[in-house]
Amino acid sequence: MENLINHFTTSNSQEGTCVSVVGDTYRIVISGKQTGGAYALIDMLVPPNGGPGPHAHAQVQEAFYILDGEIEVTTEQGTYTAKPGSFVNIPTGGLIHQFKNKTDTLAHMLCIVTPAGMEEMFEEIGQPVEYNTFLPPPVMGPDILEKFKAIAEKFGQQLYPPTYFDK
Repeated sequence: MENLINHFTTSNSQEGTCVSVVGDTYRIVISGKQTGGAYALIDMLVPPNGGPGPHAHAQVQEAFYILDGEIEVTTEQGTYTAKPGSFVNIPTGGLIHQFKNKTDTLAHMLCIVTPAGMEEMFEEIGQPVEYNTFLPPPVMGPDILEKFKAIAEKFGQQLYPPTYFDK
């Protein structure tokens, strides 16, 4: 059996599945299927006012590297504005967090998750799109919220109300 973790892999800017998730566009650069489940790398384009609501994933470490634009990352420990060249680490353990683009320009960042699996959740929740194509965020009525919650829980995620950090 081939060891996928040590398998030489390349990817160019046109390769990888692209999905629209809550109005953001995520391109899966390398998936857990390609790394033996060790990690996944996701190229994230976050338009103005974009980003997910408060959530947590106890078994997944998530890290962001900001390439362009600004992302505001909020946790119960506070808020951090990540600018180009910034790195943000969300450790395992279930830290509740969210990230938002509160500017009027596109933000671009890389996200690595370890172990892999979150990219599969994005594929299930999202809609396929071309890279750099944006769909409007879905209207978060009760039916959509329940669907997203069920999918998120299937992948070890917990979702919180959008007003969670408005204390």
